[in-house]
Amino acid sequence: MSITTTTHLNFPGTARQALDFYQAVFGGTVTAATYGDLGMPADAPGADKIVFGQVENDNGFRVMAYDIPGQDTTVTSTLAGHTRRENGATITDRTFFQSVRGETLDEVTTIWDALADGADVIEPLAASTWSPGFGMLTDRFGVTWVIDVQPAHNA
Repeated sequence: MSITTTTHLNFPGTARQALDFYQAVFGGTVTAATYGDLGMPADAPGADKIVFGQVENDNGFRVMAYDIPGQDTTVTSTLAGHTRRENGATITDRTFFQSVRGETLDEVTTIWDALADGADVIEPLAASTWSPGFGMLTDRFGVTWVIDVQPAHNA
């Protein structure tokens, strides 16, 4: 049996913008269908919102997204929860972080720089005791990302 997991992100009306942003960061292809594409009357509120969206690239990155019915806002601060670093520990009320791990610092720095545009940086990307590069941020869409470099050994 083969199993694949994909993070499915839920947005308050900003899924299309998030998908386009993640495509710009990670490359790949966006696939998107609206509620209207799947049968909702075209003049119904929210018919133009995303019911199925995905960004996928050849390097294994894939994330899905959709717009929560009845929500249409760009306010993400309440969605993001609160995350901070304190005395070397991550303090949060979030139920998950999206993690991206690369093989080199150059590789993850490119991703970091793109995701950091409009983000709240929780921990700047820098060498840590377990990795040549580790950083954490909450992007402009309210998704908290952990970006790091694969350690030379299993830490």
